Amino acid sequence: MAQPSTLNEILRQRALQQPTRLAYTYLAEDDEGRASLTYAELERRARFIGAALQGLKAQNERALLLYPAGLDFIAAFFGCLYSGVIAIPAYPPHPARPQLTLPRLRAIVADAQASVVLTTSKILSRIAPLFAEEAKSKQMVWLNTEEIDGALADEWREPELSGQSLAFLQYTSGSTSAPKGVMVSHQNLLHNSAYIHHGFEHTPESIGVTWLPSYHDMGLIDGIIQPLYAGFPCYLMSPAFFLQRPLRWLQAISHYRATHSGGPNFAYELCARKVNAEQRASLDLSSWSVAYNGAEPIRRETLHRFAEAFAPCGFRPTAFYPAYGLAEATLKVAGGRKEALPVTCTVQSSALEQNLAVEVSGAGDEPDVKTLVGSGEVALGTKVVIVDPSSLTQCAPGRVGEVWVSGPGVARGYWNRPELTEQTFQAHLADTGEGPFLRTGDTGFFKDGELFVTGRLKDLIIIGGRNHYPQDIELLVEQSHAALRSGAVAAFSVEVSGEEQLVIAAEVDHRYKAAADEAQAAHKATSQPRPSLDLKSVTRAVRCAVADYYGIQVHALALLRTGTIPKTSSGKIRRQACRNNFLTDSLECLMAT
Repeated sequence: MAQPSTLNEILRQRALQQPTRLAYTYLAEDDEGRASLTYAELERRARFIGAALQGLKAQNERALLLYPAGLDFIAAFFGCLYSGVIAIPAYPPHPARPQLTLPRLRAIVADAQASVVLTTSKILSRIAPLFAEEAKSKQMVWLNTEEIDGALADEWREPELSGQSLAFLQYTSGSTSAPKGVMVSHQNLLHNSAYIHHGFEHTPESIGVTWLPSYHDMGLIDGIIQPLYAGFPCYLMSPAFFLQRPLRWLQAISHYRATHSGGPNFAYELCARKVNAEQRASLDLSSWSVAYNGAEPIRRETLHRFAEAFAPCGFRPTAFYPAYGLAEATLKVAGGRKEALPVTCTVQSSALEQNLAVEVSGAGDEPDVKTLVGSGEVALGTKVVIVDPSSLTQCAPGRVGEVWVSGPGVARGYWNRPELTEQTFQAHLADTGEGPFLRTGDTGFFKDGELFVTGRLKDLIIIGGRNHYPQDIELLVEQSHAALRSGAVAAFSVEVSGEEQLVIAAEVDHRYKAAADEAQAAHKATSQPRPSLDLKSVTRAVRCAVADYYGIQVHALALLRTGTIPKTSSGKIRRQACRNNFLTDSLECLMAT
């Protein structure tokens, strides 16, 4: 294949040289919902959607993509690329909870000044009326791609594009602020794909499986763009399909003999907890050579539990591939080594609180000891430096600082936000003037060339002069009582009388039964009303756990209804949004103490 400068060129070459090769298959709950696209079929759909957009004279305009998981999104995304329209992948508002999801979508529309919406008949009928009263939305053209005439493919004309042309806007998850549109160019994508290709060692014989949402950077790039770049087939399922029954992800890997698949740490934790021995007996995971883990803190305990649970299925611990990245760097910043065990570093917790990485011997579950999982090494033209966020000078070895990144994968900035772009994407070291660098807002350190990410600057909790990472407190709280939902706890601080105080918001699992085993058995046998949950026992457990482990008193604890804690589009806790809701008394509490 000739060296491409855009994604369009890759798709056209695949369609010409491998027209009948399978590109994508969508896996639904039944065979009727299963659908596939070859390279030729995808390219034709991209052409007729692209021609329809060209008919609207929409080149360089922004188009919102509102689709459920499936092949329609992929066709619409490439249709945008084929017309020179800047795509904006976004998740449609949840029909049952529009008040939680619609504000973010409206913020994206306003920020991007989107003029076109591409969607399906079902979503169009449900979503368009929600925008009817907004003045700016009256100018938006709603395009139902299901009704576009395929004959338009013959009218398509190749747009003038280069590697510098914008491919799409990746709206950040908004974990600490309002969503911002990261400007990702074709050149950014091609370098990032080469970087992933370098680490994952893809071949045409590779096979991918993904359940990650296509509107998020990891799902879009690794689940859709990367298979096209490297020329291997990928099997996709919806996030809900996986979350409802995690076994489905592993069954797809087993059935299709997938070599590459992954997700955030919670996905592995969910499988280790939810897939039982009988179900594991039907799995063969021996083909899985790269099980990447990123997008949230990687926990050593999770890797051990998953590896131990699925070793009888042929899973090898060397398949784990820890990685670190962010939308502002297109995706990948650092990654592990294929067929190598994850690298760990056991450090002194109290020293970490003082921004020092002091390595110690011993197990990670001992007092004042914490074992971190490395996120891999940096390569292929990417550079990472660890910087003191106050002095803006490079940290000495062994010190924790902010992670700064430079390289061809770093995006062009935030859409229509020049001041924020300068602050975030154009940082320079104060002493040497070296730059520009992307300021990630994440903290970490290097050891023997391995990047260890420790947390986020804005989420850091500082009480009594000590640094506390919220994700560590959240994990402790999750484990303090069985009624608390995994991945649904937020720890943050507020100022009270001039001092920082700890606040915790945690969802209670509505399915939890607060009775002993005998009471549960009696409930099943007699069909008596389910025992009620003793919320006071939950609050005691949380407060005692935090006080015993950290020596901190919880200033306020809010126990929330299931599904109400603010999260990003990728499932991360929005701690600052939780904090704002706490301060405005708008959390949906079952109990607050």
